[in-house]
Amino acid sequence: MRMLDFSSWQSIGVTLMGLALVTLIGVGIRLLAMMTIQQRRERINRQINERLRTLIAAYKTLGGSFTGDLTVDPRHLREMRRAKAEAEPANEGEAGSGGESDRPRRIRDAVEAALSDIILLGTADQVRLASLAAQELTEGRPVHVHDLVVALRDFIREALDLDPIPADVVIPQQGPTRPTSGGKGGNSGRGGDSGSGGGGRGGGGGGMGMAGGLGAVGGASLAHGAAVEEGDDPAGSPKN
Repeated sequence: MRMLDFSSWQSIGVTLMGLALVTLIGVGIRLLAMMTIQQRRERINRQINERLRTLIAAYKTLGGSFTGDLTVDPRHLREMRRAKAEAEPANEGEAGSGGESDRPRRIRDAVEAALSDIILLGTADQVRLASLAAQELTEGRPVHVHDLVVALRDFIREALDLDPIPADVVIPQQGPTRPTSGGKGGNSGRGGDSGSGGGGRGGGGGGMGMAGGLGAVGGASLAHGAAVEEGDDPAGSPKN
């Protein structure tokens, strides 16, 4: 209070300007600190959201099936074909199609990608389980991923502030999602549409040609009528 001087108008103005300057500096420091904290929070939130999104996708890949074969076949497609050829000769109709033999390969590829994401962004327990599954894949042994799916489910529910699953709820064994077969019908449908479109365009071109021919015929008729009116006969000789 001793620095505040109200003895004259000049001293009052200097005092007010000093107070305004100190207030402005304080507000600027506060705004800078708030912006820094807000940017840090946004960065952390983005990291958490990306992590959760990746782990949720991995959970859907690893635990999207409740029935059927819940293990991951580590064999490659060439090994499956070799084993099938040794077991029984392949039929001619199945030689060019990758129907059932292609599904285990796609499941294995999707599981490998999900395990890679979990090793990158998972917790310590999840990384341990994912590394064990990846080791079993490389060693050529069938892989069960149910324990990893349970760990992912508990972590995701906890991160989203969801209630834990009640103890009396029985969840069956979960396995990797079974991919659907390729949409060959959709491709043939698109081919049929393009063929019909080509036919429509051909029909349109034929219609335009017919219209042009009719127009030429009509123009010749009009010219012939005009010549008759001027005194010429149809043969081109002048009338008497």
